[in-house]
Amino acid sequence: MWHFLGELASWYATGSHWHGSSGVPVLLWATVKIAAESVLIALAVALPVGVGLGHSGRGGFLAINVTNVGRALPAIAVLVIGVQVLGIGEPPALATLVVLSLPPVLTNAYIGVRQVDPEVTDAARGMGMTGWQVLRRVELPTALPLIAAGVRTAAVQAVATVTLAAYVSYSCLGSLILEGISVGDHVEIVAGSLLVVALALLTELALAWLQRAVTPAGIRVASRLTWSEA
Repeated sequence: MWHFLGELASWYATGSHWHGSSGVPVLLWATVKIAAESVLIALAVALPVGVGLGHSGRGGFLAINVTNVGRALPAIAVLVIGVQVLGIGEPPALATLVVLSLPPVLTNAYIGVRQVDPEVTDAARGMGMTGWQVLRRVELPTALPLIAAGVRTAAVQAVATVTLAAYVSYSCLGSLILEGISVGDHVEIVAGSLLVVALALLTELALAWLQRAVTPAGIRVASRLTWSEA
């Protein structure tokens, strides 16, 4: 065990692993880049749909069932289909990550808007607000924490799933794991895996902070009061 940990520390201390086109910084950037792109695309597609369906109250059954199907899709199966359609490299990897990022964003946007207290929206309409004003001033601010939670889930899942992109010749942190597997280098496999775990944890912590930051103070106070009374 101690011998293995020493070899692991030696791997991280080796300069060649941190320089060049296959160095850790380059692979790390490629991982962050494609994960961020996939979440942004999913936001652009799923957020308006989820918010619109939640506001109108129509199509919810279809939205939830479509997202449930999306969640059930194995990442490797989506990746294989992407390769057949788009070839190898970044396109199938990005398409796969977008498909997997859509469900949490869509579901949380829909549920976040739908769970707004009807009495609050009725009061807003009674004050003369239009449907757009109710959505912008009442429903969206209230739903924002849950929407942020969906983005957080999608981002962490994307970071963890990018590793599979190495199988379709997209250079990322998963390339370290794949290379280690191909030559039977267990140290490199663990070193690459730990880098992915560290990136996923950092993503989780950063977006947890962002989720708290976008949560209106009144909602945070209400949540604390609810927990204290429980």
